[in-house]
Amino acid sequence: MANIKSAEKRIQQTARRQARNKSVRSHLRTAVKQHRQQDTAKKTESLPGAYSEIDHAWKKGVIHKNAAARYKSRLARAAAKKNP
Repeated sequence: MANIKSAEKRIQQTARRQARNKSVRSHLRTAVKQHRQQDTAKKTESLPGAYSEIDHAWKKGVIHKNAAARYKSRLARAAAKKNP
């Protein structure tokens, strides 16, 4: 346990940030999984929602910019493969 007041504050701040990041990451993963499980007709409808969650996680700093681009690229490629 920390003895210094500033260290105690940092511990509290870190816990709050971890909880916030975990929530955003969970929403991201859920949206991507739900998009992947959609049948072909509904995939085009759920793609913007998945993109939105990816962008939100990137803007919040939960995932890196290149990771967000990779997620979006893979989803787009899979959608293009299913719908020629």
